Amino acid sequence: MTKTATLAVLGAGAWGTALANMAAAGHAKVWLWAHDPAHVEAMRRERRNERRLPGITLAPEVEPVADLACVGEADHVLAVVPAQNFRATIEAMRGHLRLKSVVVNCAKGIERQTGCYMHEVLADVLPGQPAAALSGPSFAVDLAHGLPTAVTLAAEQIGRAEELCARLAARHFRLYRSSDLKGVEIGGAAKNVLAIACGVANGRKLGASAHAALLARGFAELMRFAAAQGARPKTIMGLSGLGDLALTCSSPQSRNYALGFALGEGEKPQTASHGKLSEGAFTAAILTEKARKLGVEMPIAEAVTAILENRIAVGAAIEALMSRPFKAEG
Repeated sequence: MTKTATLAVLGAGAWGTALANMAAAGHAKVWLWAHDPAHVEAMRRERRNERRLPGITLAPEVEPVADLACVGEADHVLAVVPAQNFRATIEAMRGHLRLKSVVVNCAKGIERQTGCYMHEVLADVLPGQPAAALSGPSFAVDLAHGLPTAVTLAAEQIGRAEELCARLAARHFRLYRSSDLKGVEIGGAAKNVLAIACGVANGRKLGASAHAALLARGFAELMRFAAAQGARPKTIMGLSGLGDLALTCSSPQSRNYALGFALGEGEKPQTASHGKLSEGAFTAAILTEKARKLGVEMPIAEAVTAILENRIAVGAAIEALMSRPFKAEG
């Protein structure tokens, strides 16, 4: 494939850097934007991102930049910024973006102030701009080392999703297309909250049986929540739902799981993140608020929210979940 297209990756965290390196195989130029000029200068000088993804050399096609004007040269834009910063980033690049450039959301969260998913934020800030979402079970270090990774890429127009899959796929990076844009974003956002719960259980040393039960019942909550918003069941059963949930709920590499583990060990919500961003901590309250408005029961997510807000201790939350009224499974 001739490398003619140009890609902009907004966000030089571990995942953004891994995606930029992966995409370099199919693009003539990949702009890797970071908001901190000092960080950009270090990446240019060292040809590495030692701050976020140490030990990985940047591909020759990857060019670190601190100016959002780079999106003006991009055919596609991967927005790999935290969900709560997504709106500000889109607003800041608005004057530079090409009208037909596709913005691919790679964040996994819900905007706290509005309850919007990221494609809804994009529609609000840039009406008519083509949108897509990339989500699934993926750790940056795995992708960066060339280990097999499979995710879902969704766009409301299936042809656009197919085109993006072809453009972004690599030998070790497999993409499955979908037109269920909201369903893919719901899976990515909700699983982070449920992963905190699994981390709490393991930090509390509740055992493998409790972990499996939380994973299964958490998935039931995710299915109910998604169904109430019209998401397709096969989307939630796929990579961006069950697949991502299984990975995030089972590995200390997940910041959400690690946060929960620290809470389970007795750390306070204010310090349990150890200075690392946990999207689930920001999503929990708005997720449960949306669920209540939809009339959807999410007791595990509710417990996580209460723990994070210091409204209930971990032990009391576990006791409350175990003492809920008996009911049929579903």
